Amino acid sequence: MIEDLLIDVDNNLRAALECIDHSAQGIAFVTGSGGRLLGVLTDGDIRRALLRGRTLETPISEVYIRNCASLHISASREKIQASLRGKITCIPLLDDQDRPVDYASNFRHRRIPFAEPYLGGNEFAYVTECLQTNWISSQGTFIGKFEAMFAEKTHTRHAVASSNGTSALHLAMAALGIGPGDEVIVPDLTFAASASSIVHAGATPVLVDVDKQDWNLNLNAVRAAITPRTKAIMVVHLYGQPADMDGILRIAKEHGLFVVEDAAEALGSYYKGAHVGSLGDAAAFSFFGNKLITTGEGGMVTFRDEGLAKRARILRDHGMDPERRYWHVEIGYNYRMTNIQAALGLAQMEKLEVLIERKREIARRYREGLADLPFLTLPSQLDGRENIYWAFSILWNEELAGLSVERAQAKLLNLGIETRPLFLPLHDMPPFKKYAGDRDFSVSTSLSKTGFSLPSFVTLEETEIRHVVGAVKRLCEAKVLLS
Repeated sequence: MIEDLLIDVDNNLRAALECIDHSAQGIAFVTGSGGRLLGVLTDGDIRRALLRGRTLETPISEVYIRNCASLHISASREKIQASLRGKITCIPLLDDQDRPVDYASNFRHRRIPFAEPYLGGNEFAYVTECLQTNWISSQGTFIGKFEAMFAEKTHTRHAVASSNGTSALHLAMAALGIGPGDEVIVPDLTFAASASSIVHAGATPVLVDVDKQDWNLNLNAVRAAITPRTKAIMVVHLYGQPADMDGILRIAKEHGLFVVEDAAEALGSYYKGAHVGSLGDAAAFSFFGNKLITTGEGGMVTFRDEGLAKRARILRDHGMDPERRYWHVEIGYNYRMTNIQAALGLAQMEKLEVLIERKREIARRYREGLADLPFLTLPSQLDGRENIYWAFSILWNEELAGLSVERAQAKLLNLGIETRPLFLPLHDMPPFKKYAGDRDFSVSTSLSKTGFSLPSFVTLEETEIRHVVGAVKRLCEAKVLLS
């Protein structure tokens, strides 16, 4: 709001810094009698004044810049954009009495979302083919093509398309025969679908804490949670970071357990040269609109065993015998993907390598720009693990920053940057509390309270990356000058 950027000329530099700190725009508009604009004052102006011997008690009138750029509120978008050049990144918009009633900035015209899809390939052509041929439902050639290409590019043996990522997880459970009386170990820090799919299968999720380095399953916690009823371990490659699959598979082998990989956020991630989802008995992927590739809604479940894949296909289609129409051999589900969705997915998969490289380039740019900030912890880079960085998630040290996580996110939003908090621990939520037992969840609790994710979608422009990096760096500058 414009009110957050206004400071009366009768105030001092301390008040101006507090105004700048609150708005996070790096600038304050100085007003006088009747609310008329007199000039502007930036955090840089204040810093230079302090270096010249002024103090925070110095009146604004002695420091502010009088000859500043401004435009009338009726100025066209083209005129505003032409004015936002060079060092001018934020400009006041005035009414007929020269009073600031709004403002414009380089990034106020386009909020940078947390995620957005990239549909820059054959999507339109393939979907048009579906419409022209009337193959728009759950039958058509694109479904088989999408499944085949997905299996090929993820180095998995069998891929079965489904209606969404959650149904893919449930299909994995059902195909493996996991049901009532069984327990499935699952991380506490994950999206609810990981645990709810276990409940849908009739089994019991057993929540365990995560590791503070990779944010995935803590191996010691997994071992401690195994009982005679344990049937499987569900590992979640959180935010694209591969879990310690050697450790998980070793524990599973020792106890005769299935391993289900929740790879919803990890398409394009590798563990010791193997694509995630190819290491367990089954794996589920999501194609929701914010994922690396999207079909709007949609998912894929992969298997190593051909028999399990065949059973998943039957369960996906109401339990119907594929050789005898309308003859049902099991109680199944309607988890089918449409041909239109598969057409989108095929077009997306055709440019998978380009999307993966762009994701990793964005992560590299963030690392370069944010590496020297003591109040941030960046995602771990671990030997043998290639993170897709579906979300570039950071940990925020409130004590070092002098700013709460919530306030940091609010200030970034004021700058047109949408962020996303980390998942909330499942053990705190009403539907899942009963699955927590008396186990310790200190790591998942701490991560959830101190972390958030920055925009990292593949169409993020270089200027937008620089803006995000600069905004994060500036979050605490005014606070430092005030201290």
